[in-house]
Amino acid sequence: MMGPPNIALLRSFLAVVESSSFTGAAQSLGLRQSTVSGHIARLEQALGRSLLMRDTHRVAPTPDGQALIGFAHDVVQAQDRLCAFFSPSGLRGRIRLGVSEDYTLATLGRVLARFADRHDAVDLQITVGLSRALYQSYDAGDLDVIFCKRRRGDPRGTMAWTEELIWTGRPGFVPDPGQPLPLVLYPPPSMTRTLALDALEAAGRSWRIACTSGSLMGLRAAVEAGLGIAPHSAKVLPPGLAAIPDSAGLPALGEVEFVVLGPGRHHHLATALQEAILASTVELQGAGPS
Repeated sequence: MMGPPNIALLRSFLAVVESSSFTGAAQSLGLRQSTVSGHIARLEQALGRSLLMRDTHRVAPTPDGQALIGFAHDVVQAQDRLCAFFSPSGLRGRIRLGVSEDYTLATLGRVLARFADRHDAVDLQITVGLSRALYQSYDAGDLDVIFCKRRRGDPRGTMAWTEELIWTGRPGFVPDPGQPLPLVLYPPPSMTRTLALDALEAAGRSWRIACTSGSLMGLRAAVEAGLGIAPHSAKVLPPGLAAIPDSAGLPALGEVEFVVLGPGRHHHLATALQEAILASTVELQGAGPS
């Protein structure tokens, strides 16, 4: 081996692996394709190994290339953290983040872990709660950024996405139209609870609270046990829950908007975190409502 490879060569290698093409790597890096090809050739020469298999359809790593991926990630991420820390604009300080109970799942954890890796001088403090309670804490100055459902009539925040709410129950569960509808809900103040009760009142449908829980896991367990039905995101239903059929005649619940709300661009830490969450909306829409 001629010596440790240049970081730029490793970045080009990772970009080619991630896009499975030299063209895609060049576009993502803002380089010419010939430059990326030259980087790979120099990297293979420096390591004395063949790293990529090429055919007319795609590019894939060789066994040596596969082994290099982890090392390359470590080196590139270490340099990124070093540059961020010592940059004049490097982020330092504390961010108090409030997150809706729906999104304290693995996907959000991965997004926050990447943010922490890039800005390891930032102390990230997370509060989990119902959306309305998060708004109250934000307005009181106790939180810097909140990621939750948009409060009715509140125009603040940047919308991440909208979600349709549907009625869900245990598979095969059909409500008895002659009996009050058994509901499994979060306690107030819950936006999902309010939407559900308002829709039923407007439709003149009788109801009763069969179970109340402040935990998403608790609500799911109650629904799976057949205690009642609950409003839930239509995009991702967890195992054990199913949509109540339209034939049951339940009123539509409409949509909710998920927003990210922070103090504005004068707060560089909060702005960076907002942008990290908004950039990951596709990844985050694999989680479920409070």
